[in-house]
Amino acid sequence: MGWLTGAAGFLLILMMVLTCANILLRRFGLPLRGTFEIMGFLGAVIFAFSLAYSHEKKEHLYVSIIFDALPKGYRVWAGRVSGVVCLIFFSLLSFQLAGNALNLKEVGEVSETLHLAYYPILFLLSLGVLVLVVFMALELFSNKGDKS
Repeated sequence: MGWLTGAAGFLLILMMVLTCANILLRRFGLPLRGTFEIMGFLGAVIFAFSLAYSHEKKEHLYVSIIFDALPKGYRVWAGRVSGVVCLIFFSLLSFQLAGNALNLKEVGEVSETLHLAYYPILFLLSLGVLVLVVFMALELFSNKGDKS
């Protein structure tokens, strides 16, 4: 997972450099073509590559008002059920993203300005979600997911 987080950090720096370069070059009447497309692609990949790290560090939303009101035994049970539901949902999401990527590859769909293929981005999104699924499964089956 460290390489995904490192890649996300690198892509974030790349986004900042690209933004600054576009602002600077725009002052001279030379804006970078397709910056908006590239920013969208990079933002999506950064998001996907950060999912597993965010989950591991518990830096995501957690509805504590519901879970904390339950007795400990019920909290553990509710956490397990929630974990299984999330595992199924994100597994299906990863599978669907990969399927959509294959479909876009087959039809040759490209972005409007730079004519970049969409399918590699969807494969990267699928990879990020798949890594999240692996970490969720490890957490669920290693008893680390128990809320106390």
